[in-house]
Amino acid sequence: MRKLATLLLASTLGFSALGAAAYAANPMVGGAPMYAKKNIIENAVNSKDHTTLVAAVKAAGLVDTLQGAGPFTVFAPTNEAFAALPAGTVDTLLKPENKDKLTKVLTCHVVAAKALAADVAKMAKADGGAHQVKTVGGCALTLKAEKGKLTVTDENGNVAHVTIADVRQSNGVIHVIDKVLLPKM
Repeated sequence: MRKLATLLLASTLGFSALGAAAYAANPMVGGAPMYAKKNIIENAVNSKDHTTLVAAVKAAGLVDTLQGAGPFTVFAPTNEAFAALPAGTVDTLLKPENKDKLTKVLTCHVVAAKALAADVAKMAKADGGAHQVKTVGGCALTLKAEKGKLTVTDENGNVAHVTIADVRQSNGVIHVIDKVLLPKM
C-alpha cells in the first residue's frame, strides 16, 4: 500500500512537472495565460500590459488581419512603451483622420513569418550578427541576438529589447518589446 501511495504521489508530481514545463513553454503576459491554440488577438486582449496596443489595433481596423491564418511574428510593445512616446502621440494616432499613420506604425511591428527566438538567433549569426527583415508595413527591422537577448532596431535606430520571447499563437508568435518601433518619416 505504501509503495502504491508513493507511486501515485510520484506520478502526480511527474504530471505536475510536465504541466509546468508545458506551461513554461508559453509564458504569461500581462498577468494572463497565453494559449498556443488561440490566435494573436484572442490572447492579446487578455494582457493588461497591452491594452494600448489592442486599442490601436482596433482603431486601425487590423483585428481581422491578426486573427487570420498567418503566420505572423508580432513585436508587441507594452503600454509603458507607448507611454514613453512624446506626449500626445498615442492620442493623435488614435484619431480617425490618422488611421493610415497608425496602420503604418502597427504593421511595422509585424513580419509575415513565424520566427521564434532561436530562429532569429540563427539568422543573425548567419548574417554576421544582425539580420534584416521587411515588415508587413514595408519597414526594415534589424534583429540581433547577443548573449541570449534579442533586440529589434527600427529604421530610425531606435532599439527595442525583447522582454518576453516566444509567446506561441495558433497563427504565429509574439515577442513582447519595451519600445514602439517607428517607420522612417
